[in-house]
This record gives sequence, C-alpha cells and structure tokens, in this order.
Amino acid sequence: MRNYGDDCVIAAQASQGAVALIRTSGNGCLELLAKVFSRPKTLLEAAGNSVIYGWILDQEGSPVDEVLVNVYRAPRSYTGEDGVDISCHGGSTAANTILETLRKAGFCDALPGEFTFRSFVNGKIDLTRSESVMELVSAKTKNALKLAVKRLSGALEREIKAIRNSLLEAVSAAELFLDYPEDEIDEGPPPYRKAAEEALKKLKLLLVSYGRERLFQEGAAVVIAGRPNAGKSSLFNALLNEDRSIVTEIPGTTRDWIEGSVSFKGIPLRLIDTAGLRDFTVDQNKAEIQGIERSRNLIEEADIILYTVDSCIGFCEEDKKFLTEHSGESLILVWNKIDSTEALSVPQPENNNYLALCIPVSAATGRGLDELCTSIADLFSQKISVSDELSAGLGTQRQKELTEKTVACLEEALLLDEKDESLDLIAPLLRESLNTLGEITGEVSTADVLEIMFSRFCLGK
Repeated sequence: MRNYGDDCVIAAQASQGAVALIRTSGNGCLELLAKVFSRPKTLLEAAGNSVIYGWILDQEGSPVDEVLVNVYRAPRSYTGEDGVDISCHGGSTAANTILETLRKAGFCDALPGEFTFRSFVNGKIDLTRSESVMELVSAKTKNALKLAVKRLSGALEREIKAIRNSLLEAVSAAELFLDYPEDEIDEGPPPYRKAAEEALKKLKLLLVSYGRERLFQEGAAVVIAGRPNAGKSSLFNALLNEDRSIVTEIPGTTRDWIEGSVSFKGIPLRLIDTAGLRDFTVDQNKAEIQGIERSRNLIEEADIILYTVDSCIGFCEEDKKFLTEHSGESLILVWNKIDSTEALSVPQPENNNYLALCIPVSAATGRGLDELCTSIADLFSQKISVSDELSAGLGTQRQKELTEKTVACLEEALLLDEKDESLDLIAPLLRESLNTLGEITGEVSTADVLEIMFSRFCLGK
C-alpha cells in the first residue's frame, strides 16, 4: 500500500472529453516513459516546457494511441519534479489502455491530490494555495472562481505572512523581556503588545471574510417560509423558473423541504421550499408535523428568509408572531398573490414595527419578481461586505478553525497583560499563536494532517 511522500513515479488521468490528459510526475519519469514512447531519444533530450509528437507503444511495440507529450523539467514544473503530461484521444478505452501501459512500464497510480501534495512538499505552493486548487474545481459561479484564483495566486498566503511577521515581532519582544528583571523594563505598554494587537485585528477581519467566501462557495440558504397556502411553492417554482414543487389549493401539500440552485446577479443561492407553518392540531398527521419541525430547523439556519403572506387574507396572528420573533434578521416579507382581485393593500412599515422589507409579488404572473431578486441580492451583498484592508479571505473550514484558535491565544495573552500577569504566562501563548498560524500555510504541519487533507482531492490534482 502506497503512502503520500514516497518516491514513486506516479500517473493519473487528469481530465477527460474529446481529448484526455494523463499526468505523470517523479524523478526518472522521462526514462520510464521513454520505454513506451515511439521517439525515446527525442523525449530524453527534450528541454523543459516543450511538446513532442509521437505514439504510446505497448510491451510488444504495437501502437496504443497517437499522443502529444508536454515535457517539464525539475524544478520548473507543477510538482517541482520531472513530469510529462500526455494528451491522448478521449474516451475511457484509450486513456485506460495508456494508464495500463504506464503501470507495466513502472509507474504507480497517483493517490488523490498527490500531484498537489508534491507541489507543497517541494515548496512550490503553500497549503492555502493547495486548498484553492479544489476550490477552483468546485467553483459554482464566476465570483467563487475569482476568489479561489486570488488564493491560488498567493493573496491569502501574503496576508498570513504579514500577520505572522507581527506575531514574530511580538514573540521576539516578549522572549527578550524574559531575560531582564521587571525593574529594568521602561514604563508604558510593553513593545510586544502593539504587534500582538495589530495581528489580532487582521485575524478578526479574516474571520469575518470566511462568511463571504462560504456563501460564494456553497450559496446562501434562502428559505421560503410562511403559513400553508401562502403561495410558497408557487414562488419557489417561479424563482427557479421550473416546475419543481407540487402546487395545489389543499393546505399542507408540502410535507418536506425541497431545494434548488439558482443564481441572481452572479450570486449563488440555495433556494429552499418548506412545509407551511401552523400550530399542531389533532387532525394533523405525523408527516405534516415532521415537515413543520424541519421547516423551523431550516429557518434557524437560513442566511435569508422569504416570509410569504397571502395578500388575500393578510396578516394572521401567527404571521405577526413570526415577524416579531425574527425582526432584525435577514428577512424579506413577500406579499404574495397581488394579481388577485381580493388582494389587500401592501402594508406599510410605519404601521407595523415588526415588518421587515416588504415586496409585493405575484408568483403566478411573475409581477414583482425582479424587485424581489434585487432585494435578495442586496441583502446578500450586505452579508459579504468585507474590509478593503484584506486582499483575500479564508477559503476553508480548516483555515477558519486555525484562525479562531490563533485569535483565542492572542486574546488570552492580551487579557493577561492587562491584568499585569507574569510574562512567563504571556510569552507561551504568543508562541502558541505563532505556531497555530503557521499551520494555515503549512509552515507547521504533521504527516497525518496533510494526508487527511490531500486525500479529499480528486485524482489527477
């Protein structure tokens, strides 16, 4: 069984389609490939960043496929090792046959993420850039792609290094002070405090940035809530522009939640239709009760709530109670069914202190939907606003958790300093914050952590 970090020469299919790409890497890579290439001398003498035409041959010397090979010489390659990318004809048969030929020549199957792992180990990229590779692969919108590219280009790495320099200054000053008795220290704030406070400020900005990055990666959860027959499913279908939810005049038709993906102005959203909210009664069956309970759980986790009210009925006590309980949250009141002749006037905020942003719509005709989409996008924009002091934000849960841990260490150190506690207690906390921050970029890491992280990558990356 292979492990990350061994010295095998590796190969894996990196893409498929009309043209497939097989990636190889490792010291001795060109020599192994020359055994099954129609122009071995040309391949072995090829300069880095050059392209060669030829054929892959099986062990009997019979042609397997006509290919182009891109040659890379260490250290000027993605992994920092010698490597060759083989462009062959698409389809699983051609690529699989070439891979089998490479195995017989001495290549090993690459582990998930092993090419990026080797790039990290060989100092080509740090861990923040490594993680951005998978962010690029999974990006759902142009904005998500743009943010991932920033991290791939090293923007987050530079932010972390700048903070690390402040922490280094704080740690150095604190440990220097340990060599002197307290009566030799000048009055006033100790020199390590300013550097620690500066680092803490930037780290807190990074934590705020994670919310924005997560929303662009996963999409904001927009939950459509309201009483039965308020038109939630019709609104869900209208916003998705497809017939996904069942719509009837029977209350309680939606027993469970249903989700669909949509993008408003380049903003990814997870639109969720839920069961109608109402108090439990003896005539309700267990399925509807479970659906209502799930709806309430989804509402608690929502980034934005679209609370839908039937304008032909107006506010019920349950509506007023819900809006009062959720005032101040990211909530839009959807005054639905305005196409009906029985529709009541749109309520005014000044007459209802529980009323959030109110948008009159008709899910049936589409009237008001553009305004609703704009309001959703505006609310989203408020959630993702981040200080201009940062050039990049945190992109993964791992980065967020390590940043939180670093912040906790610094806050504790500064609190002890305010209480005039011994520097023997403060200095280790500053050192721990420095080491924890180093885990984000990989300056401090363990083999187990790296293996778990890269094993989540797809093959060929």
